[in-house]
Amino acid sequence: MATDLDHTARLSSRREGETARFALGGEWVLADSAALEKDAAGMAAAARGSARAIVDLAQIVRLDTAGAWVIGRAMDELARAGVVVSMEGARPEHAILLQEAKFRPFEAPSRCRRLLVIDILADLGSSVVSAARDAYNGIGFLGEFVAAAGAALLAAGRFRLTSLVYHMESFGFRSLPIIALINLLVGAIVAQQGIFQLRRFGAGSYAVDLIGILVLRELGVLLTSIMIAGRSGSAITAELGSMKMREEVDALRVMGLSPIEVLVTPRILALVLSLPLLTFVADMSALFGGLLVCWVYEGISPAGYLSLLQAAIGRNTFFVGLIKAPFMALIIGLVAAMEGMATRGSAESLGRHVTASVVKAIFMVIVVDGFFAIFFAAIKY
Repeated sequence: MATDLDHTARLSSRREGETARFALGGEWVLADSAALEKDAAGMAAAARGSARAIVDLAQIVRLDTAGAWVIGRAMDELARAGVVVSMEGARPEHAILLQEAKFRPFEAPSRCRRLLVIDILADLGSSVVSAARDAYNGIGFLGEFVAAAGAALLAAGRFRLTSLVYHMESFGFRSLPIIALINLLVGAIVAQQGIFQLRRFGAGSYAVDLIGILVLRELGVLLTSIMIAGRSGSAITAELGSMKMREEVDALRVMGLSPIEVLVTPRILALVLSLPLLTFVADMSALFGGLLVCWVYEGISPAGYLSLLQAAIGRNTFFVGLIKAPFMALIIGLVAAMEGMATRGSAESLGRHVTASVVKAIFMVIVVDGFFAIFFAAIKY
């Protein structure tokens, strides 16, 4: 009758002229890995001076991946010592495991020594190529969106009004509190700093002009766009990326539906419609924050503040920010949707594309705002 001792991993060796024969038996499994390592390490010493080594596996009762790897490493060490190694008596399943889990040495890749300047220029070139590729893909994606949106609007039955309203609520209505609060605080801070700096010249009341022009032309739409890029843009990328990972996008294509029309178009149109409304709320919140600060620090009453504000700004000042808003929304939506549809089947890929979506959207929003500033200055609007 077999005993527990019969299943203990064991190794015996003997010399037959110039041949060293090793007989392995028992259970070569992970639980006895320390003993296996010790036994396998002695094989190289026992075979020293031999021209050939035979590893007999006929008496092995159990073998797992760890045991196969240890045996493979010992045979590799014998081979590197110049000993011709052969294996016999292995069961078919053990032979397959030894083949699949055999020891393979890994060599660290040699690093090419180059000048730091060359590495910096190479990285710069790679970034330029990547930016050009993103711009090319973005133009193509914009064309797909315009075609899908046009087809949906022309065929009333295909337009997904419910999805549009849902996303407008998600992107617009639910963003109102944070957008209003952020712009209220920024308006108050800009007004306070304007009063403190202009007071030295006896022109503290001109802080109203500063806050009115700066908020309506630049800060209101810019801060709102950055907040939406971080909040809603990341959400779009995460949603589309998750659908891509779960193969829901592929399922839509199999059903004969366009993912651009079903998933992307309602989200981008919701952003384009929501961002001007949010920009208006942001402008009013920032102006109200400036009103409170001017009232407290400069003693300008609300009626006086509104009078100075009306004299400082024109209709064009108010519309500049609102004109920018749909273009900002379009850029945020396109970048977020592109990154979401580019996600591959891993959580790491999803996280990487969500991060890229937010960074690229904020960067593009600032760049486009700069182009608009140059354009409006050129036409004196």
